[in-house]
Amino acid sequence: MTPDLKYLLFSTVLTFVQVLVSAALCNQAVGLSTLAGNREGIGEYTGAAGRAKRAHLNMIENMVLFIALVLIAAVAGKANATTAMGAMIFFWARLAYAIIYVAGIPWLRTVAWAVSVVGMVMIALQLF
Repeated sequence: MTPDLKYLLFSTVLTFVQVLVSAALCNQAVGLSTLAGNREGIGEYTGAAGRAKRAHLNMIENMVLFIALVLIAAVAGKANATTAMGAMIFFWARLAYAIIYVAGIPWLRTVAWAVSVVGMVMIALQLF
């Protein structure tokens, strides 16, 4: 498995862990019976539960782009040291982003997101 694909796998696992963390925190916030219901009228989650849910949704949005970039690089035979570095940067920045977001540190969260974008740009530039 190439490093790019390894970090794609790690990022997929991170996305799954984020949904579990979000579900656990939302369960603490509103209870299992509410979550098991039809969820009408729950409203917006606040605190750590809301931050975990938003961090997970942001990860999904970014994974769409990251998956496409890594798979295009792999299929086109353009995976190289730069794409591997970009994938590694993406993963570690996204891990930091998730932790920072749930902890509630706003500006540092934005920096972590920007670093993850740099990782994707590194991959994208190798495709042109």
